Amino acid sequence: MPLLEKNHFLPELHLIPEDVLKNARLMFLNYPNNPTSQVADKSFFAEVVEFAHKHKILIAHDAAYSEMTYDGYKAPSILEVPGAKEVAIEFFSLSKTYNMTGWRVGFAVGHPQAIALLGKVKSNLDSGIFQAIQLAAITALKDGDSALEENLKIYQGRRDLLIQGMNNLGFKTALPRATFYCWIPVPPGYTSSELSLKFLEEMNIVVTPGNGFGPNGEGYFRISLTVAESRLLEALTRVKKSYSRS
Repeated sequence: MPLLEKNHFLPELHLIPEDVLKNARLMFLNYPNNPTSQVADKSFFAEVVEFAHKHKILIAHDAAYSEMTYDGYKAPSILEVPGAKEVAIEFFSLSKTYNMTGWRVGFAVGHPQAIALLGKVKSNLDSGIFQAIQLAAITALKDGDSALEENLKIYQGRRDLLIQGMNNLGFKTALPRATFYCWIPVPPGYTSSELSLKFLEEMNIVVTPGNGFGPNGEGYFRISLTVAESRLLEALTRVKKSYSRS
C-alpha cells in the first residue's frame, strides 16, 4: 500500500485492487509510523475497522511508537474504535518507550482467537525471555511513567534543534508529532541514495535513504534522534560547511 505525502502518508484503502482483496487475509499498519513519523487519528482507524469487517481481513497494528509523542499529542489505539476487537490485534513494544531496544519484550492485545493462535505459534518458536528482562519490564510498566516523561523532553529538544537547523539550511520539513525519526524531503538534484552518500563521504554523517524502505520512499531521507544534542549540533555544523562550499 503506497504511503504518499499527499495523503499524509496514510494508505488509501479504496485504491487496493479487488483481486488483492479477494486473497488478502492480513493487513499490517504502523502508526505512529516508522519511517515517516506520520500519525493516524481515530477516524482513519474507524475506516480501517469498517474495511476489515467488510473484506474479512485481520488488522495487525504495530504500535511500537504509541508513547513517543510530543506537544501534548496522544496517539490513539485502533482498539478504541467500536468493532475493532473483532478484526484487529495491536502490538506494543517496550523497546522504544523504555529504552529496552534489543531486549525483545512486548505484548499483543485484541482479537481473542488471533491472540490464541499467536501464542501457539510463539510457544513453538522460543522458550521465553530471560527472567531478569521480564523483571525489568515489570518495573518499567509499573514505575516508568516519570522516566518516560523525561525521555520525551530529551527527544523533543533534539527534534526541535534538528528540524530548526535543517530548515535553516534549506531542508524544509515540519515538526514530527511522534516517534524519534525525522522524514525529510531530498532537495532537487539528488536521489535519496545520492544525498545519503554525499552526507557519508563529505560530512561523515550517516542518514538512511528513503528508497531503502521501498520505491515510495524515494525523495526522502530519515534522521534518527537517538544521539545527544551535542552530536546533532556537530552534524548540523558539518552540513552547513559542506553546503557553503558547494
